[in-house]
Amino acid sequence: MRRVLGILAALILSAFAGAAHAGVDVRVDIVAQRMKVTTTDGEVHDWKISSGRKGFRSPNGVYRPTRLEKNWYSRKYGGAMPHAVFFRGGYAIHGTTAVGALGRPASHGCIRLHPTNAAKLFALVKKHGSSQTKIALHGAAPDNLSRFAKASSPSKAKLAKASSSKQTLAKAKQRHHATSVAQQRRGGDWEAARGQILLRPALPAGAYGYQPYYPNGYGWR
Repeated sequence: MRRVLGILAALILSAFAGAAHAGVDVRVDIVAQRMKVTTTDGEVHDWKISSGRKGFRSPNGVYRPTRLEKNWYSRKYGGAMPHAVFFRGGYAIHGTTAVGALGRPASHGCIRLHPTNAAKLFALVKKHGSSQTKIALHGAAPDNLSRFAKASSPSKAKLAKASSSKQTLAKAKQRHHATSVAQQRRGGDWEAARGQILLRPALPAGAYGYQPYYPNGYGWR
């Protein structure tokens, strides 16, 4: 009896131990732009990725999947994210149509995969469960800047455009002011001239013009 109980206990413990170690291990090498996926079932995959491009850094660290979305669309960046495995806020591992860019940084911080590979990873996470999946990101792309996509600052081009707009507005205000002053000056000159005209003495009643007329035959002078 004791022997039977011992065997049952061993089986239960081995089952729990197997469950504790079962899962998916995802390791993302941002420097090499590669992802290695291993499972306790013996599966091993090595895929090309695209991490955050210049100005958009992918967050290093160790994570668990927070949610799975088979069909997802980014309203912020206007792009499809099929088979998305979210692991930190809006960051996810997902498929991409820009397969030609795989192997170099090209995203806004997410980890992009070929659509077929993204579907495979999605299925593995669903099979083993998010609690048994570990996602680790390490390294940095050589052309990354030290900021995340959500905290990115305006680009130099945007700053230059804003500065140019301010200068254009200031010039327009100066032209408007100069035009107003000129109009005021013209108005003042007209009023002054009008006053001088009104102050001039009227011509005599018998005058034909500014030159006197002599009716004795001498004509106009």
